[in-house]
Amino acid sequence: MTSANQILANQANARLSTGPASAEGKAKVSHNALKTGLTGRTVLLPSEDAAAYQAHVERIFKQFSPETEEEKRLSQSIADTLWRLERIPSLESGIFAIGRRELSAHFADEEDEAVRKTMIEAQIFLSYRRDLNNLSIQEARLRRIYEKDEAELKHLVAERKQAEKSRREEEKLRWYDAMRHYKAAQEAGLPFDPAEIGFEFSAEEVAARLQQESVQSAITSGRYYELKKKGYIKVREKAA
Repeated sequence: MTSANQILANQANARLSTGPASAEGKAKVSHNALKTGLTGRTVLLPSEDAAAYQAHVERIFKQFSPETEEEKRLSQSIADTLWRLERIPSLESGIFAIGRRELSAHFADEEDEAVRKTMIEAQIFLSYRRDLNNLSIQEARLRRIYEKDEAELKHLVAERKQAEKSRREEEKLRWYDAMRHYKAAQEAGLPFDPAEIGFEFSAEEVAARLQQESVQSAITSGRYYELKKKGYIKVREKAA
């Protein structure tokens, strides 16, 4: 997938070419750009703002907060698809603008100007019916891609968050189990070796965690200063 930096580099290279100089040549190139935009094979057209595109991508990434490579790929795909979808109204307007230029002299014998303009618009539709139809087809295709990618991304994010929640809960239970064994060892007057019973925590870490839990429990119950005064809570001295 083309990165934002590659897009900016491509745009810089494109600016080195002056392109066609004649009005006829410019009109032809403009029409070609519209056709390219219909297919969705390019992320940015020459007339589009790379900074606006980058800001658009950043908004999508902020919205979904992807973390895995697959989540990031889907987020980028969603951003690009939405960018192309938002381009469609301007592409449609561009097609009609080209048609008005090409057909501006048509129906000169029609005396009613309002009727003549309506006839020109109808002729534009007939002349560019294939392009306009392709535009509708591409819009439907892009919406399907967007809906598919969004559904898949939301599913992946939900699965990841659920897995993270399960890991946190499992780790919390491991800590509680370790603290329970630590207190049992103290009550029995025996040394506590976490590794002996399969814990990856050190005795010092378990003791610190137990102290932290005790302080938090005392704060929650409103007995912090009472227990601190009795010496049940030992507060770590600040470093000098």
